Amino acid sequence: MNHLRIIVLAKQVPDTRNVGKDAMKADGTVNRGALPAIYNPEDLNALEQALRIKDRFPESEIVLLTMGPGRAAEIIRESMYRGADRGILLTDRKFAGSDTLATSYALSMAIRKLEPYSLILAGRQAIDGDTAQVGPQVAEKLGIPQVTYAEEIGEIADGKVTVKRRLERGVETVVATMPLLVTVHNSAPPCRPRNAKRLMKYKYAHTVSEMQHSNEDYFAWQNDRPYLRIDEWSVDDVQADENMLGLSGSPTKVKKIENVVFKAKESKVLAPSDADIEWLVRELIHNSTIG
Repeated sequence: MNHLRIIVLAKQVPDTRNVGKDAMKADGTVNRGALPAIYNPEDLNALEQALRIKDRFPESEIVLLTMGPGRAAEIIRESMYRGADRGILLTDRKFAGSDTLATSYALSMAIRKLEPYSLILAGRQAIDGDTAQVGPQVAEKLGIPQVTYAEEIGEIADGKVTVKRRLERGVETVVATMPLLVTVHNSAPPCRPRNAKRLMKYKYAHTVSEMQHSNEDYFAWQNDRPYLRIDEWSVDDVQADENMLGLSGSPTKVKKIENVVFKAKESKVLAPSDADIEWLVRELIHNSTIG
């Protein structure tokens, strides 16, 4: 039980706080090149839970798995700076345009290649879609139990995990058997900052594609220091069915993206009097806000 393989699913997402007119392509997919890329916030909460488990079980291994373009390797490095042991970038042009169904299929095929594993941790949802579907879909495709909206992962013993869940009207504590997938809520503790020693150790960690576009000889470095190698897996590497990936395997289509800006219109200043309060209540009932 001391050696747990923990797979953390993470995503590099466009910063949806800066959505503009060029945020969507003609085919209905997000124009990720037009938006700044960031580490999906709740995936950082999931990473912190994995790191806390490793604090308790030091022999455990944390594997960061992400799917995306070549630049998504940046969140793998960011995870290694904070305590992850290694990372895998699932990247291929054939993955482009995948919705949650196709994404969960691709991730599940990659996870099968990482067997045996004890836990899969992921953020509850990504800010570029807010569907909260990928984690549960991965669990269903793998045929393993799932616990969603986790706030804290407690005792791990005898092949079972105790998880505290954050619900709308309180908390719930459940016990589930491993292997297990857990999605982590944003009320969970934030991820720890970068570790200075790990930053110096892993700042030259690169994928093969990144090394091929670099002017420096990172290949020699990685031959001497294999921990600097970030694996890249393609569709063929995970033996996935191409018809279940990309746009062809994605029944969900984005029709339109809008940037909604709330603007103040007319306003009325109310005095702390019975008459003004009565007027406000009547107004709210009239426009069906209440009642």
